[in-house]
Amino acid sequence: MKRTHRIALPATLLAACLAAAPGAHAQLTGNLALTTDYKFRGQDQDMLKSDGFARSSAFKPAVQGGLDYAFGDSGWYVGTWNSSVQWQRGNSLESDLYGGWRFKAGPIDMDLGAIAYLYPGNRAGNTREVYASAGYGSDTLGQFTLKYAHTVSRDYFGYAGASGGSGLSGRGTGYTSLAYSRELLPRLTLKAAVGYTRMSGDIRSLGLPSYADYQLGASWDFGDGLLLAGSMQGATRGDAYAAATGPGDAGRTSPNRRRFIATLTKNF
Repeated sequence: MKRTHRIALPATLLAACLAAAPGAHAQLTGNLALTTDYKFRGQDQDMLKSDGFARSSAFKPAVQGGLDYAFGDSGWYVGTWNSSVQWQRGNSLESDLYGGWRFKAGPIDMDLGAIAYLYPGNRAGNTREVYASAGYGSDTLGQFTLKYAHTVSRDYFGYAGASGGSGLSGRGTGYTSLAYSRELLPRLTLKAAVGYTRMSGDIRSLGLPSYADYQLGASWDFGDGLLLAGSMQGATRGDAYAAATGPGDAGRTSPNRRRFIATLTKNF
């Protein structure tokens, strides 16, 4: 399968790093998933325009997979995550490369790192961010994770058009999110999240405002690393982003439209 073969490319780059720093308790983990729709920060990642109109189907399956390597007890890690996408011409793959450092600050789980979102075949979407997160959890309260990501590249997923010579920049765009999870019953876990994308001034000048996204759902653990999750996901300011993806009914064409998404994941 073509997409499976392309997903292996960043995994090869990751493997080259692993041999350089073996250590006690080092751990390699991976995951494979099939989802009915891939949303990123509340926006559909399958909105390729055809004759000027964006696709509006609620069923746009994506194949996804990743590898993570933890360097012993140091807290350092590297990883890659990949997904089939279809939101810009000449490209059908998103390939994320990231690395960072996880550590404890009292009862708080900290994570500092950097990530590159790459789109082979069309560099217009390539975006780089640095991020920081703090997590706290208990058996009674559940798990809370607060995260902030800051864009350091000139473009932000093609919205600024920097790679096309627009003279604009998406640098400084920020994304803040709060995620929550709690086991309701054995094997059944509630999951919820809200986020806010604060677009840079250059992107806002194009008529693309900052917006909030949300998701609410649950996952069922079948054991042996197999999970089935379902959630309702969407975002605000849909009319503005419908105009960015093509003409027509805003509720029908907007990538921010609310959708129910089911995902089957195998962790190994």
